[in-house]
Amino acid sequence: MLLLALGALAQSRFLPGTKPFVAVDAPVIALEHVRVIDGTGAPALENQTIVIDHGKIAAIGPAASTAVPAGAQALDLSGHTVIPGLVGMHEHLFYPSGGGIPMYTEQAFSFPRLYLACGVTTARTAGSLEPYTDLNLKRLIDDGRMPGPKMHITGPYLEGKGSIAGPQMHELTGPDDAVRTVDYWASEGVTSFKAYMNITRAELQAAVDEAHKHGIKVTGHLCSVGFREAAAIGIDNLEHGLLVDTEFHPGKQPDVCPPQGVTRGEIARLDLTSAPVKEMIADLVAHHVAITSTLSVFEAFDASRPPLEQRFLDAVSSQAAVSYLSARARARGGEDSPNVLALKKELAFEYAFAKAGGLLMFGADPTGNGGALAGFADQRNLELLVEGGFTPLEAIRIATYNGAQYLGELDRIGSVAPGKQADLVVIEGNPAVRIADVQKVKWVFKDGVGYDPGKLLNSIRGEAGWH
Repeated sequence: MLLLALGALAQSRFLPGTKPFVAVDAPVIALEHVRVIDGTGAPALENQTIVIDHGKIAAIGPAASTAVPAGAQALDLSGHTVIPGLVGMHEHLFYPSGGGIPMYTEQAFSFPRLYLACGVTTARTAGSLEPYTDLNLKRLIDDGRMPGPKMHITGPYLEGKGSIAGPQMHELTGPDDAVRTVDYWASEGVTSFKAYMNITRAELQAAVDEAHKHGIKVTGHLCSVGFREAAAIGIDNLEHGLLVDTEFHPGKQPDVCPPQGVTRGEIARLDLTSAPVKEMIADLVAHHVAITSTLSVFEAFDASRPPLEQRFLDAVSSQAAVSYLSARARARGGEDSPNVLALKKELAFEYAFAKAGGLLMFGADPTGNGGALAGFADQRNLELLVEGGFTPLEAIRIATYNGAQYLGELDRIGSVAPGKQADLVVIEGNPAVRIADVQKVKWVFKDGVGYDPGKLLNSIRGEAGWH
């Protein structure tokens, strides 16, 4: 009897860890009378029907003329909007432990559910502290044993000597060690690498060259190496933008991260119209170096921003809530604070970079003081991009199409089009007019299966920040 039960379980479409969160599941589904924002930046299309057939988008067209196949599960979504599933390019499966200790706890239970509930259907972990955990979580999600987005796992941080990030990072001993590290983790199945703050140019060059031999891209949260130096080396992606670029720091020494990094005051005073900054942007664009926007993690350091949401307090553990609220209370706030002035300068930089032809992507980066929580911070980033001058349609493209383009998966995800996987977010409202509506997620479809965000969030209530 036990063997029969196990056999039946293996043949079921959803295992017990996933099935409770599935709200819509049929071979053929029709989303009728829905507004479609396709992710390319094109204007929204009103009163459309999307036909999903066995996990893929079979047809999109006006509701009046698009046939709904016999036997399809038809869903009237008048007043709702469909956008592509978000492609988060700076996500983590860890979170600060609090108490001023430079340690991070793996959120293997709560974070995949948070990402999926908030519409993130594809996520790249931009740096891993427990790469084996992350790789195994990806397998559990892919096998249907737990809910979560499609994961692209980045290897352990490529960090140089003198790391301030705590005891969870390996410090490279030189270029040969960089090559060995890349080779080993590439063989274990990671699909990208991230260079960190104290890596030297020689170590970065060795890592990039070796990763490219494996067909793997390298991103970086840099400090010891400037953006133009990294572009010349061949890096593919840079995290956080101007807020971490030290090349304009007075007295910057080669291969040395300034003790204070880049101060908010420095960023606030930097002239984006100056020749050095314009040349840096042009250089990144010419070398096809993408930038990942992580605005919400920096916004959280200001006492007056972001809005303190009840859903955040409901999701996190009491210890995580106290830790963040304490940090928030200690921080300076206001539109003239260094953090806000630097944030506005970063917004202007990202706008200038994108308008110059650069590939801008986005992600949550749930680190910092804990205010940027997985999934919630992805949604907040969309609002901040619009605050920075992008239209809602442009912001949605940054969060969907651009990430898929960087990953080389634009033929499968990143936009709403026939033949693509049905990775879709159904939103109550119209984010083309009011971008904050991206928080009103009704369903999240991944490969044509609709998940209930309310059930996902309820399942981790009080858990985030703990496990």
